[in-house]
Amino acid sequence: MTLLIQTLILGIALGGVYALMGSGLSLIFGVMRIVNLAHPSLIMIGAYVAYWPFRLSNIEPMFMLPVAAIILACIGAILYRFVFEREARSAKYSEMTVLLTFALAMIVEGMLGTAFTNTQRITSPDYATEAFFLADIFIPKGQLYASIISIIIISALALFLKYSRLGYAIRATTENREAAELLGVNVNRVGLISFAIGLALAGAAGALVSFIFSFFPSKHWEWIVILMSLVVLGGMGSILGTVIGAFLLSAVAALVGTYFGATWSTLTFFIALFVVLLVRPQGLFGEKPELA
Repeated sequence: MTLLIQTLILGIALGGVYALMGSGLSLIFGVMRIVNLAHPSLIMIGAYVAYWPFRLSNIEPMFMLPVAAIILACIGAILYRFVFEREARSAKYSEMTVLLTFALAMIVEGMLGTAFTNTQRITSPDYATEAFFLADIFIPKGQLYASIISIIIISALALFLKYSRLGYAIRATTENREAAELLGVNVNRVGLISFAIGLALAGAAGALVSFIFSFFPSKHWEWIVILMSLVVLGGMGSILGTVIGAFLLSAVAALVGTYFGATWSTLTFFIALFVVLLVRPQGLFGEKPELA
């Protein structure tokens, strides 16, 4: 019983970080229908933004979180303006973005590999190797702090989307882009801001990832399956679904890894993605696609 509880705690703690990693991906798809395969590689940039100040000046990676978020938001605004905005009205836009973001992921990987090589790195603040103990149960401080911060950021995003004027515009664009434009919403501006916010979340996630996982430029290919599985499970475009999917799959993967081996833990995400696409492609909270 102790082993079961311990495993669930570790899985849930990682679930918060996965939720933040996936929430930006979900927001971007929900508003612009961009399938951003480059999202994990951009998270990697946030990880390096947190890593080097810690390595050179011992600056806490959590202090670099807002810096990483701002840098990625600026990158997002530039990418949307010059790459993704042009063909936003195309009927094949989502399909086109798969190829565009795949190419972008390769470019980012190549740039990071050239700059930093494929050496595995990790920031190592004291709390990354410490834990809270409750009888025979332990809670890693690094994972706990990262999960709490992730939930705070996602909650702030939810409040922003629900109560701010710009949040109304983003939600309206998510529901129906054409109708929102007819009602006076500047959908291009909303798209740019949403893309910037989505990548800001990626930057914040990268800062947290830097002391949770070891990372290197090619690591993003492993993360894309994890993120796509939890986003598809929750429902493409649903941030709430992404959060629930993250906690659910993270807990299941932790249980599988404990009882069947670490190899099967990663495979859990592949199997989940395959099964969801076969059985319920709209996910838990997504809308069922209409037949033409």
